[in-house]
Amino acid sequence: MYCVSPDNGQPLHIDEATGQLLDHSGAFSYARVEGVPVLLPQNAQERFAKPEAFKQFNTSFYYVTHYQTDAEAFDYFEIPESAAERHENRRLHEAIMAETPGTTKRILDVGCGNAWVAQHYCPRGVAVFSMDISTVNPVKAIKNYPFDRHFGVVADVYALPFREGTFDCIIAAEIIEHVPDPAAFIRCLLGVFKPGGTLIVTTPYNEKIVYTLCIHCNRPTPMHAHLHAFTESKLLDLLPGDRRLKANAYAFHSKVLSRLHMHILLQYLPFVIWRAIDNLVNGILFKPSRLLLKVVK
Repeated sequence: MYCVSPDNGQPLHIDEATGQLLDHSGAFSYARVEGVPVLLPQNAQERFAKPEAFKQFNTSFYYVTHYQTDAEAFDYFEIPESAAERHENRRLHEAIMAETPGTTKRILDVGCGNAWVAQHYCPRGVAVFSMDISTVNPVKAIKNYPFDRHFGVVADVYALPFREGTFDCIIAAEIIEHVPDPAAFIRCLLGVFKPGGTLIVTTPYNEKIVYTLCIHCNRPTPMHAHLHAFTESKLLDLLPGDRRLKANAYAFHSKVLSRLHMHILLQYLPFVIWRAIDNLVNGILFKPSRLLLKVVK
């Protein structure tokens, strides 16, 4: 088993009597929901309520509860009605796949959403761990894609329940803009992939964070729960000073093409040709909507 206790780092085993996961000391136990282990640190909400937690993350809400409610309120597996949105999602996924090494054997999909990573890679013999901080999405992911090499897990990036060096590829698509501490987010992910492994992070490019007034708390609230905006340099600056890391970041997916509704024609093109056109247009008028960071250890 690749999972360890998020509380003390000890290996876990299944208790035959209860079906729960236990650490070797017996001090911590973790439930499973429809077979998916819920590996969140115990008493996390109480610890988060302490003032030092607010200082660390610069936020005053318990994000675990927020994203549990979010997954219950919104169906991440629903296919977008907009053809333009479907095309944008497809090109985003293809950009990620183009950066994923062909030798990859084990992928951690952080914030798995509709589990497109498992849908694509599991039939190709790759083991995929669909991880989300909510219970809803990993459970749905396993139901929709019940492959032998597909594993669901409920976990928090800031307390990852995996052995060091477990994954040779980690994908975190459209997640980093939501997290309280992006630099800590990156550091935690770097701790669980192998030497020679690849980390792929995508996010909106230089997004203007828009706020609205919440009708419940009467406080300014960022739209879509986006807390941060990134450029290439801002994203690269999050990396720790480790000489073993090789990283590059680039922007893509031209807003010009989107606003001209060029997806009507571009949707029929293979990714390589679409990317060449996208690069050409961004070279003439730099208006990208997406940013990709690739880190090799």
